[in-house]
This record gives sequence, structure tokens and C-alpha cells, in this order.
Amino acid sequence: MVKKHLARCISLILAGCAMSSLAHAQTEAENALLIRVTEGQSAEAARLSAAAVQSEPAERLSTNASVSLSRMGGRGLDPVVRGQNEERVDVLLDGMRVEGACPSRMDPPTSRLSTALAPVLEVRTGNRTLRWGPIAGGQIVATTAAPVFADDNLTTGHLTLGGSDNGEGKLVNGSVAVGSEESYIRLSGGYDEANDYEDGDGKEVRSSYENSEGRFDGAWTADNGFFIKGMVSRQEERDVSFPGRGMDAPKTDTDMYRLEFGAPVADGAWSLMAWQADVDHVMDNFSLRESMMKMQTNSETRTQGVRLVLDQTINYTKDISVGIDVESNEWDATMYNGMMLNNEASLMWPGVERDKIGVFVEGYHQVRANTRLGAGIRYDRVEMDATRADQSFTPMQGGMMSFTPAKLYADEYGTNDVKANDDNVSGFVTGEWRFSPSRILEVTASHSVRSPSVNERYVARKTMSGSWVGNPDLNTEKHNKLEVSLSGSDGNWNWRPAVWVDQVEDYVLRSQDRYYNIDARLLGVEGELGWSNGTWSTSSKLASVRGENRDADEALSRIPPIQFIQTIAWAHQGHVLAAEWEVARRQDRVHLEEDGGLDPSVSPGYGVFNLSGTHPLMANLSLTWAVDNLFDNTWAMHVSKDNISDGGIYRVNEPGRTVRAALTARW
Repeated sequence: MVKKHLARCISLILAGCAMSSLAHAQTEAENALLIRVTEGQSAEAARLSAAAVQSEPAERLSTNASVSLSRMGGRGLDPVVRGQNEERVDVLLDGMRVEGACPSRMDPPTSRLSTALAPVLEVRTGNRTLRWGPIAGGQIVATTAAPVFADDNLTTGHLTLGGSDNGEGKLVNGSVAVGSEESYIRLSGGYDEANDYEDGDGKEVRSSYENSEGRFDGAWTADNGFFIKGMVSRQEERDVSFPGRGMDAPKTDTDMYRLEFGAPVADGAWSLMAWQADVDHVMDNFSLRESMMKMQTNSETRTQGVRLVLDQTINYTKDISVGIDVESNEWDATMYNGMMLNNEASLMWPGVERDKIGVFVEGYHQVRANTRLGAGIRYDRVEMDATRADQSFTPMQGGMMSFTPAKLYADEYGTNDVKANDDNVSGFVTGEWRFSPSRILEVTASHSVRSPSVNERYVARKTMSGSWVGNPDLNTEKHNKLEVSLSGSDGNWNWRPAVWVDQVEDYVLRSQDRYYNIDARLLGVEGELGWSNGTWSTSSKLASVRGENRDADEALSRIPPIQFIQTIAWAHQGHVLAAEWEVARRQDRVHLEEDGGLDPSVSPGYGVFNLSGTHPLMANLSLTWAVDNLFDNTWAMHVSKDNISDGGIYRVNEPGRTVRAALTARW
């Protein structure tokens, strides 16, 4: 069995955390480290009015050309970073790693981003720090802003009311904080709902949902810099419908807890953070649709973690970070069928447990005024086991055939051992050369090792229509990356071209609902060009990625096409008007489902035009609006999920023309 002492240690620490009152607020040292802890720190930009009209914060990631959003329904947008998706993209919520509870990813981690306290979102594509683990595909880092108390006020807060016409969306959220920059408590919450929206052809897309959330956080900082901060939150999603699956999600509950301590020490600081996230998920095929044969899957996951980090500056030129983290995960999912839903039809996650312990050390050295070098190394021990792998299930109630997950693994892959132990060593080296005060060449090389996910190793579904079986014998995935970029500015102009390549050993390939190791290569180019004179601004962003299965000399599935985003904006006395043109080329380099891939079809190119604006109405009241898909085009992201509800439509289409607006009051 997987050792339980790691999980017990985490539980004890979290139990102690739960007895502490409130918490938060980490003050920044005057001499900031080059390697910095950013958990819980951010600017007031977290509350940008542009987020007020969006029911799901993950939508804001679409402004990054290297990110595509995979849509399955109205909620649960799943980011794809540089052509890599799902388990290859880590999502960190204020430093917490949260796992989803749905084997079909109806609830990806990004669905837990707060709408009441819209976080600052950062996309990381390369390893320049290992404190949160190695980056295989990408990292989405969400940071919630601390409240800002203006003019010595003891309270601050906001209230937002909004809605949209397409799908009749409604949202209300708000927050109130009491205290000061050093010590405060804050209560926030929100509710949003929508009916099915229409695509550009006027066809309804199953996308209705209800979402509510509540959060309580607080902070205290002593005169000597010692701080304690904490958070507890609850999110409830109800009646979430999906055209991209044969089932819907009538219920998903998420509870998250977080506590962090820290203080300055010598020429740096230390911090200790503990967290827990519990997710309960139900999906079925009868609550929100008619079905002749009922099926329901009850699933749950628990994530617990502790992270200790020490940052130090030596002689003003060297920044060193060392740390250790421990994480424990538990997944369980059982599918039921029959008239009374009392027959265990599949053990989709047969009591999977994963314990991880990681240590890292990294540092940066300012060699001279125009040159900085950095390097880091990390070791992770990962132990996984399926504790219910020998338990039998019967796909059809009253049927004569019984199976066990272990038998499915053995029949498909010839493996009889469901335990997996991985020793992962990752590292990076990076250099920055400043040719002039406004031009920087950056080169980063890294080796990142990823253990296969719970689905890739242990999913076990057996039905009359087919089976979906993980492979416990998979090797770890090794990403060898090299990236070169040149950023610069001149007057009102700024730019950043980049090229990168990722040579992957033992890439985990899903083919016909089976998993295999192959060798793969991903390579891409990106470019950004911007101009601003303070009133007018414009930006151009381009990204292209190519994915190749080197063993079979064919394309990898669900690789986004060339994407281009052009924006132009005008700002004056708090008023902002912006226009955005999002363009993608036809993607005809695909691996079709009929050939064992995941692409349902070739996808056509598209061009979508969006407008938005923000206007101060009075001192503490602002109006935000947006018109998405102004010309009511019918389009879908190439990486979006199959639309199996509507015949002849291969992917879940994006909404047609949508008008959104929100009023926000702040004090």
C-alpha cells in the first residue's frame, strides 16, 4: 500500500491550522528578492473591471495567444498551453494545487477561480522557478489581491450586478473587508447562473448552470514582519449541462482551506503554507435530460499539502531559494446503473492514492550589471496505488460478467502490479543578457519530469459501448525544453519574439481510450508587438505550435492552429474603449478519432471581433460592458471537446453575439 504517514502529517498540520483564527497579509521587503514568493501578493489589478462581466475568470486567459480554451459546456473552460492540456497544465490557486473530481474533466481546476474576487492570472510556459514543481506544459498562477484601504478608511468593499442577453446570464457578487493593510478580515461571495446559449447559427448549445461561492479570509502582520494569513471557501455548482459529454453535472461542491505563516530572516524570509481542498462531484444522464438507461457517477477527490520555503539574498548579487513540499491526493469514482442505481457498473477511480514529497534548491547570480544567470534542481518522490483495484464490478445489473480494475489493466497492458513509484529529477539553467537598457536576450533550458495522472494510470470504465482503461505501467514523461526570446522597447514601441522546442521522452498518448508511452516533439514560435502613447494603444500577438508523434510520424491530437490577436484601445479620464480581433487558421494537421486520435474533424479557421468598455459613472460607481462575437459568427476552438449531443456538429461551438454589462460599486 501507499504509505499513509505523509497524509497523516498533512492532516495533523491542517488540524492545527484550523484552530487558528483568521489570517493573511505578507509585507514585501524593500529589497525584493529576484526569486519571490507571490502567493497572496498582487496589485489591485486583480479587480480589473474587465473581469466584472465574465462569469468565469478563465475566459481572461484567451487574451494570451499561447493559450487556447477547451470548451465542454457553459462552465469548466480547460486551458491548453502551447498545445499541451489537462494534466500537463498545473493550476495554482493562491499557491494551492487543486485537483478536479470528474474523470471526464467537467470540473477542471480553473472552474474554481473566484468570480467574487477575480484573481490576477499569470501564464508560465517555462521553468524559471521550481518552487511549485516542474512545468511540463504550463502553469496557470492565480493570485488574489489583498484589500486596499484608502485614506485611512477602516472598511473597503465592492458590489457587482451584471447580466448577459445570450443565455440570459445573471451575476451578483461582492466583498467587504474591515481592518488595515496590516490586519484585516474579509467576507466575499457571489452567485451567477445562465440558461443555454445560442451559437452563431441560432442553435441552442447545452450550457446552463448555477454557481455560488462564499469565502472568508483574513490577515495579521506583526511589527517585526511575522505574518499569518488564512482562508476558507465554499463553492457549489448546480445543474451544469454539457453537450460535450453524454452526462451532466447536477452537483459539484468544493471546500478549500489555506493557512500560511512567515517572517523575515537574515537577508530574506521564510514561509510555511498548508492547504486542503475537498471536491465532491456527481454526474448523471437523467437529471437534466431524458434517458432510457440511467447512469450516475459519484466521485470525490481530496488534496492536502504543505510547503516550506526559505529565500535569501547574499551580497546583493545572489538570490537563493530552498524548499520542501509534501502533497497527498485521494481519488474515488464509482459509476452506478440499474433502475435503483444500486449496481456498481464501473470503478472509474478505484480508490487511487498518491503521495508526493519534493525538495528543491535554486538560485540567481547577477554576474555583472547586464548579465544574470540562474539554475535550479528539484527531486520528487511519487508513490501511487489503486486500493480498490481487486474489487469486482458488474457493468450490467443482473449480468453474469464481473470485472476488476486489476483485470482490465492486465488484459489491456499485461501488467499485474498496480503500484507505481517514481523518482523524478528536474532542473533548469537560464541566462539573461541586457544588450542595452531596453533589450534583453533570454535563454532557458530545462528538464521536467511528470508522473502520469490518475486517469492515465488508473481510470477503469467498462460499458456495453466500450471501455476506457488506464495503464499503471506507464513511464514518467520527460520534457526537455529550450526557449530563446528577445524582448525590447524603443520609444512607444515594445516587442518580444520567442522560439521554443520541447523534446518529450515517454509522452503519454491517449489513443482509443488507452494510454501508451511514445516519443514526441512540440515546437513553436510566438511574437508580441505593442505601441502606446498613453491615450491610444495597440498590441499584436501571434502563436504557432506544431506537435508530432515521432514514433508514428504523425500529428499529435488537439494541437491548436496558428492564432493571432489584434487589439486597439483608447483610454481617457478613466474611460476605456477596446476592440479585439481574434483570428485562427484552419487546422488540417490532425489525428482523427477514426484513426485512433482525439480530433473529431479538421477545423475551419475563424475570425471573431469583440468590443468592450469601462466607464466611471461617479466616484465609486462604474459601468463595464462587452459585445462578444459582434458579427454573430459560428465558430469553435479546435481544442474544444466533441459535441456528441448535436448530430453533424463536431465541436462545442462558442456563443454567438453576446452583450454583457455590469455595474460595480466600490468603497
